[in-house]
Amino acid sequence: MSAPIAYLTRRESISSCHRLHSPHLSEEENKKTYGKCNNYWGHGHNYTVEVTVRGPVDSKTGMVINIADLKIYMHKVLMEQLDHKNLDKDVEYFKSVVSTTENVAIYIFNELKKLMDKPSLLYEVKIWETEKNIVIYRGE
Repeated sequence: MSAPIAYLTRRESISSCHRLHSPHLSEEENKKTYGKCNNYWGHGHNYTVEVTVRGPVDSKTGMVINIADLKIYMHKVLMEQLDHKNLDKDVEYFKSVVSTTENVAIYIFNELKKLMDKPSLLYEVKIWETEKNIVIYRGE
């Protein structure tokens, strides 16, 4: 009989600032596309980030993953790389990629996969940019 599959989610909060601005668009197109989020000086968010892993529950440990390990992985990506940073200026990835919440979710997902002992367990990154704006990325 195969092991039951479970989902485990951990939540953290980070604060970052950015400016939505694409080098592939003109100044006018950037203003039209991103509105006030294209402000030259940028703006900030208090993001809530949920990371979900999915996998078989180990019969010996009773866990999909040790939550202490997930906490370490998330700390290395969220707190060390993104918290209290200007995404566009402090994170190399966003120097060539527009720092939309969609792209932030993709970045977090890919960075976590690099760190995890079992990257196939990573199921989903969910980010609340605001109370009303939420992005989910599952590596698709």
